[in-house]
Amino acid sequence: MTNEDWSEDDHEDKVDLRLWHKLLQYTLHYRRTAAAFTIVAFGMAASDLCFPILTGKLIAEVEAKGVDANVAFYGWSFAILTAVLCTNIWGFIVCAGKIRTHVSHDIRRDAFTRLQELSFSFYDTKPVGWLMARLTSDCNRLSNILAWGVMDLIWGSTLMAGISVAMLIYNWKLALAVLAVVPVLFAVSLYFRKRILRTSRLVRKTNSRITGVYNEAIVGVRTSKVFVRQEENLRDFDKLADEMLGHSVRNAILSAVYLPLVLTLSSVAIASALVLGGHQVLLGGLSIGEVVMFMYYAQLFFAPIQDLSAWFAELQMAQASAERVLGLVEATPEVRDSDAVAQRLAEQGHDGHPDAIGRIEFQDVGFRYRTGPQIVQGLNLTVEPGQTIALVGATGGGKSTLVNLLCRFYEPTEGRILIDGIDYTDRSLRWFQSHLGIVLQQPHLFSGPIGENIRYGDLDATQQQIEDAARLAGAHEFIGELKQGYDTPVGEGGNQLSLGQKQLVSFARAVLKRPRLLVMDEATSSIDTETEQQIQAGLARVLAGRTSFVIAHRLSTIRAADRILVIEKGKIIEQGTHSELLRQGGHYHDLYTEQSMRDIVRIDNAM
Repeated sequence: MTNEDWSEDDHEDKVDLRLWHKLLQYTLHYRRTAAAFTIVAFGMAASDLCFPILTGKLIAEVEAKGVDANVAFYGWSFAILTAVLCTNIWGFIVCAGKIRTHVSHDIRRDAFTRLQELSFSFYDTKPVGWLMARLTSDCNRLSNILAWGVMDLIWGSTLMAGISVAMLIYNWKLALAVLAVVPVLFAVSLYFRKRILRTSRLVRKTNSRITGVYNEAIVGVRTSKVFVRQEENLRDFDKLADEMLGHSVRNAILSAVYLPLVLTLSSVAIASALVLGGHQVLLGGLSIGEVVMFMYYAQLFFAPIQDLSAWFAELQMAQASAERVLGLVEATPEVRDSDAVAQRLAEQGHDGHPDAIGRIEFQDVGFRYRTGPQIVQGLNLTVEPGQTIALVGATGGGKSTLVNLLCRFYEPTEGRILIDGIDYTDRSLRWFQSHLGIVLQQPHLFSGPIGENIRYGDLDATQQQIEDAARLAGAHEFIGELKQGYDTPVGEGGNQLSLGQKQLVSFARAVLKRPRLLVMDEATSSIDTETEQQIQAGLARVLAGRTSFVIAHRLSTIRAADRILVIEKGKIIEQGTHSELLRQGGHYHDLYTEQSMRDIVRIDNAM
């Protein structure tokens, strides 16, 4: 995997407030909880502010009146204040817990929604593990910051502001002695901010790569065992794990140094208040109760600073997660409806064109993947409604790319594709792809019963319609032989079925959708000849009048195609019917003759 593939947009070296403002909107979606959240934070700060005042007044009264002091009043005051504080803490936990859960849910929902909208080009360079890390550990980190971190920020800033005002009112000299360390603390925070953020980005980036390696190791376990690659894979993983260890240790050391520095500065401030306050007591300028109150305030002033310092260090690390998650949520699909189409959909409910797929035209179509080489160039093709077009040629010649352009998984970088004379980029993407039926060489099945996988083609289909589709596709017979029939679980990715069985289920799913345009990419490569003939006969009935494109290496399966295109280096070098191409004696003739000879030899060997 190249470094470019794992790009994390890590050009920023500071906390991006605009980014956090966007994330904070997730919290503000729950205005009532957020309002209660704020009230509770202010209540906690106010409760904390009252304790030193009560303590100072109690000591002053005992010092002045001795045993005649009204201790009961202060006892009840402390009890009531403690009850209020406990209530606020309970509200703190409830509100923060709710917001954390809801925010985590909303971020994951938006990210998953965007994942389904993004173009295929996005997934060309983004491994599954990289995406999984964003939806799991990154979301957890952000939801914690947006709940507990925001709560501590409101409580801490309110408490520190209140303490500062109270100390300045009572004795500005002592207040300045305590507050003098704040500029130093700010400078220390600035120093560590950039360094912690840089190492945290490296930790998150390496974590994504490790997750990706895990995923590839699980998916490719059979290949690893066949080629006895376990030790080499382990060495590669150890190298990545060592890299993760190094970044994590550096990040932990920076955080471990930063927090004790905050504690040291707070201790210096408290000691300064004690020395200066004690001196004023000796001079008669302060009472012991006032000194105790100041000591209490000084200690209380740095309690939220310690918590906020911890959250500040966490914020540096979460910045990388925030960039990654918002980068996904705000990613723009390369293939999407134009503004004009979106406006027509909003106003009319459709894109303003007829609900039909008729003639398809490729006009000087060219395509390249980003800055890569030209894959398709100067391609011109006209397909009439109901025609079957077969694509043949060497691997890497551009056949699948041509089909991907047709399905609008990608769009031409040159030229255009027309449907009934209308550029297909002026049509609704959802409308167009909803009329596509696709059967791949490696079909994907979802975990669940076979019947539900077929129903994926039409979620409103009845059981009878599912079975009819399976019969037409040639899948009903093998499904009927299974103990649970259509309720048989297929396993993850369909691993409980053979490749041929998965292709049959995929055919049934496409048949159930009743597509106007069918695409088959090596769809019969793992099906025996007899079953393939059943499928061809069934599809001929179901797809009568519908246009279809077939990519095939087994040339015997496309002899009935209306037109066969021989693709080489992104160009059509030959085209015609099966018999026409054989008479030409060109590239197709050589391919067909070579395959026929191999089939004869294989049959002879089998006999």
